[in-house]
Amino acid sequence: MFRIIDRYVVREILPPTLLALLVFTFMLMMGPIDRVAQALLAKGVAVPVIGRMLLLLVPQALAVTIPMAFLLGLLVAFGRLSGDSEWTAMQACGVNLAKLLQPVLALGLVCWAATQWVLVVAVPWCNQSFRELEYGVVAARVESEIKPRVFFEDFPGLVLYARDVAQGVPGWIDVFVAETGQPGPPVVSVARHGRMLIDREHRKIEMVLEDGISHKLGTDATGQDRYDANSFQSLIRDLDPKQVFPQDRPQKGEAEMTVAELRKMAAELRREGRPADRPEIYIHQKFSIPVACLVFAFMGLGLGVSTSRGGKLAAFALGTGVIFAYYVVMYAGRAMSIGGLMPGWLAAWLPNIVLGPLALLIVVGRTRSSGRGLRFSLPSAARPNDENDRPAVAHSPAGQAAARVILVVKVPQLGLPRPGILDRYLSKMYLRVQALTFVSLLGIFYISTFIDLSDKLFKGKTTADVMLRYFYFQTPQFIYYVLPISVLLASLVTIGAITRSSELVVMKACGISLYRIAVPLLAFGAAASVLLFALEEHLLAHSNRQAQELEHLIRIGTVRSSGMLNRRWVVGRNGEIYHYLFFDARRAELRELSKFEFDRKTWRLSRVTYVSAARFVPSSAVADGSVGTWIADRGSVRELDARGDPRTFSAFTHRSLTMEPPDYFGTEQPEADRMTYGELRQYIEEMRSAGLNVVQPLVGLHRKLSFPFVTIIMTLLAVPFAVTTGRRGALYGVGVGIVLALVYWTANNMFGVVGVAGMISPALAAWAPNLLFGASAAYLLLTVRT
Repeated sequence: MFRIIDRYVVREILPPTLLALLVFTFMLMMGPIDRVAQALLAKGVAVPVIGRMLLLLVPQALAVTIPMAFLLGLLVAFGRLSGDSEWTAMQACGVNLAKLLQPVLALGLVCWAATQWVLVVAVPWCNQSFRELEYGVVAARVESEIKPRVFFEDFPGLVLYARDVAQGVPGWIDVFVAETGQPGPPVVSVARHGRMLIDREHRKIEMVLEDGISHKLGTDATGQDRYDANSFQSLIRDLDPKQVFPQDRPQKGEAEMTVAELRKMAAELRREGRPADRPEIYIHQKFSIPVACLVFAFMGLGLGVSTSRGGKLAAFALGTGVIFAYYVVMYAGRAMSIGGLMPGWLAAWLPNIVLGPLALLIVVGRTRSSGRGLRFSLPSAARPNDENDRPAVAHSPAGQAAARVILVVKVPQLGLPRPGILDRYLSKMYLRVQALTFVSLLGIFYISTFIDLSDKLFKGKTTADVMLRYFYFQTPQFIYYVLPISVLLASLVTIGAITRSSELVVMKACGISLYRIAVPLLAFGAAASVLLFALEEHLLAHSNRQAQELEHLIRIGTVRSSGMLNRRWVVGRNGEIYHYLFFDARRAELRELSKFEFDRKTWRLSRVTYVSAARFVPSSAVADGSVGTWIADRGSVRELDARGDPRTFSAFTHRSLTMEPPDYFGTEQPEADRMTYGELRQYIEEMRSAGLNVVQPLVGLHRKLSFPFVTIIMTLLAVPFAVTTGRRGALYGVGVGIVLALVYWTANNMFGVVGVAGMISPALAAWAPNLLFGASAAYLLLTVRT
């Protein structure tokens, strides 16, 4: 009998565990897919190479997600057994928690062994293989990273700018190169064409400029102004190959090291008299994290049989909370170890030491209880079920009733549509599921992002304040990602639930079609679509700018030189290029300013203006200070002819200049995800009027309109899917939802890359995923029994 029960329990645990493994791994892989896959696809890297790189990142995610998925699988499985009273029936037959613990511990040992192998063998090998593979394709980054009208400053002492990128062939059109390695004004080269020549075998890289003029500005030994111009048909400049090809093989970090290598590293640090906490923590974490599977076995069993009313979704929320607590304790211990408050081995084992006894106490308490303690359930709307719950009806004597005069006032009904009982019933169920999945998935995003960046915090490369600010500004983007998934899952689970309970059959028998049932769900999907567009139009542009600056600060440790007030290189509205040493936004003052103006037809430098300081004097006629005059101090203006020879030169002490207002110098270079729809559309018009390639920003513009419709498309797709699969349970619907989200996410990225490459129109690239999924939804809705 117990062997049958063991198999039954294992069959209950495995499906939610595998599904949770898929969900958590997908969440952790969303970042690498965005950062690695899409960027490499745009650079022309072969799809098999990108697939291999992503597969090499999976073990690192599995090391975290296997224990998490096992805990959630236990909570879901035993939550269902409790909710369906099967656990009560087992207790009546003499089956207690100790007997259920046998199959649970058996699965826990399997998860422990799998996690142990991943951490000890797979992660070091896969991480190092990924670094070596990335090492082999990194050379493709140089040329493809140079975007139109964006300054490229990755080579020290060199700034490269291109008005446009050649289509179909490597290279750039209308190139501006400034050599800034020496003090004083930069040496400027202006060319019609340019490209990179990369010799991977000999580790050599050259920049080739064609049909251009080099301009050298400065002063001679006597302090007199000096200017030289040299025309060229082809100019080749050797670049530092270290920026492209590292001199040695990629160095292993702690995450890429085996246990033996970490022990060797720790011994070397001790011999040098330096703390060896970091390698010790990594050594012990390779063994403590797998043991978490056994801790979660007790925790999941004890808590799972307590979710008698909450069901699987309550278990999902509870499991997310336990996982969050585990990692909070883990990283708190690591921080204390680095601070010298505890040894490294204790910091690695601290989560198990804290949660292990708690899990045992929960199991012991559940064993001794009568089966009614420690209940975790979701709040549900109260409904009148008996006479005591119904409102009292006043009864009056017959005589008094006859003598009463009743005045009846009839109000004409306007006929406006109002939600009925069915709408309210479905809405309560939908909103409950949607809120729970939204909060749970949002929590997973926080956990996965923290895991990704935590190493920077504990290495001392950033601070907790910067991390909290980053999470604050990144939250709108997380909501932008999570909301469509939560809408999809809520629709699948709601329709699946009424299908499984045969409520859908009763509704159809009462003459209510599936289309009418789906109306409230579709209304919520439309509301989510409006919310997504509002987020993108009013919040995401600002928050993404701040989050990207903070992420660069966390990962690199410095503020981006091309961002905000420190970017120093700016393109004006008419194509001129500004270079300055410092911008004081409070005083509206620029220091050491150079202004380069061009003949836009021939792309020749026509005028160079240099001033030591320029301040903005606002006009008294305009209250907001957006209109005024720039007053320059101590400068010069040099006019050049088509061959680069000086025509006139004049120095001045004070002079007014025509330039953009101060706020133009305090804004960033435009990127689609950091601009509103109106700003991006205006930017595209400016680029189009300048004769530049607008394919990439056009794709981003259309995606700003197309992506919010994903909630409506997913709702329409979820309804027929849930009807056909609802009998298999809500968990199956969640699995279908995750797969659909993964397919849509991949298709959205792929079509975006194809659109940027010019293979299809920008509008089709942005709307193709919605068209494909919408057509599938229409077909399923027309063929499903309504």
